[in-house]
Amino acid sequence: MEATKGAKIAGNIRKSVEAMEGLCRGTDEDTASKRPAGRWSPKEILSHLCGPEGVGMLPAVRAFIDQDTPRLDLHPEDPFFTEGRSRMTFEELLALFGKEYARLAEFVGTLTEEQLGRKAHVPVFEKAPCGQYPTLAGFLGILAEHHLEFHINHMKEVLQALGVSL
Repeated sequence: MEATKGAKIAGNIRKSVEAMEGLCRGTDEDTASKRPAGRWSPKEILSHLCGPEGVGMLPAVRAFIDQDTPRLDLHPEDPFFTEGRSRMTFEELLALFGKEYARLAEFVGTLTEEQLGRKAHVPVFEKAPCGQYPTLAGFLGILAEHHLEFHINHMKEVLQALGVSL
C-alpha cells in the first residue's frame, strides 16, 4: 500500500529530526551556549526550531484545518530564545525539539489530501515559490522540510565555527 502524502511528509520530518539529533548529540553545554561572530548559538538554533515558547509549531499547522484561510504572521528571524529557554540545558532543548517535531509528524501523518490542500495567508512567503497563500502541503514542505534542512546545515556551520569536528 502506498503511503499518503501526509505520511510521506511526516516521514521526511522524522528523518530531518534524526539528522539534527545525531548532529547535536555529544555537544557540551559550553559549546552549545557560544555564538560565532554574527551567528546564533546552537541553543538558539534549537530554540528557533521549537517555535514560540509554550506554543510551538503545531498551532500554525492546525490553523489551516480549523479556520478558513487563516493569516499566519511568522517571525523567521526570531530565535524565540526566552529567559526560560536560556536556563534549559542543550540536552533539554534537544529533547524539546524532538518532542515538538514528533507531535507535528504524528499530526501531519493523519492528514487527508483535502486537508493538505487547505490554504492560509502567510505574508512572509510573498516571494516564496508557493506565494503568500500556500496550501498546507506547501507550507509543510517549506517549514517542516526545507526549514529543518536549512537549520541542519546552519547547525553544522556553527558547530564547525566553534571548533567541533563533525
